Amino acid sequence: MKILISNDDGYQAEGIKTLVQYLSQDHQIVVVAPSENKSASSSSLTLNRALKPIKIDTNTYSIDATPSDCVHLALCGFLDDEFDLVVTGINFGPNLGDDVIYSGTVAGAIEGRFLGLPSVAISLASWEGKNFETAGKVAQKIINQIHASQLSHNTVLNVNVPDVAYEAIQGFQTTRLGKRHMSERSVQDKDDPSLYWIGENGKEADNGVGTDFHAIANNYVSVTPLQIDLTKYNEIDTVSAWLDQIK
Repeated sequence: MKILISNDDGYQAEGIKTLVQYLSQDHQIVVVAPSENKSASSSSLTLNRALKPIKIDTNTYSIDATPSDCVHLALCGFLDDEFDLVVTGINFGPNLGDDVIYSGTVAGAIEGRFLGLPSVAISLASWEGKNFETAGKVAQKIINQIHASQLSHNTVLNVNVPDVAYEAIQGFQTTRLGKRHMSERSVQDKDDPSLYWIGENGKEADNGVGTDFHAIANNYVSVTPLQIDLTKYNEIDTVSAWLDQIK
């Protein structure tokens, strides 16, 4: 397969280099990734300025842009390549539960899916980042078998890998997204109290059996199928009845 690889940590990040190392053993790889860290950029596209891809090496390009920008440009005219798959990562840090709303890594995969390609986002679910090799091996196994899947056309796979030695992985689990509590309060800058830092993610709220949180806590690889349709279908009748009362 010919695979487009991107991320949100930047083209020089350890995770994307590990991903290329493992996937290039069996597939043709092209990297189009941000020039620097663009974490938590979600699905934002840059529309207020032109973007300039810079060739770093053979089949490696960086852009001062978001992950969604990178995938979009690569698939919509910047490159002449015909790709079979989009893979984003390996993200430094988890993309569990509510994290997927903000994640640039997941957003890059979603952009690939929007543009008609099967897409996979892969994250090392720890802020210690000790075992990228484990995530690389997991990515290799999943991607080498993805041709055998019967996934529907609008599915994105969100893969989180425990930050442990590969031998300690207990297996693979299909999971649903868990939920977090509300995020921590914003923090004033120590040097300039007029500045604020966004607070840390909230603690786990829904982390029971079947969730991505539970899988990671028990050293299983979490594979969550995501859909893009955010419509809350069971509220359509409720909203319709309410709207009918508005004069």
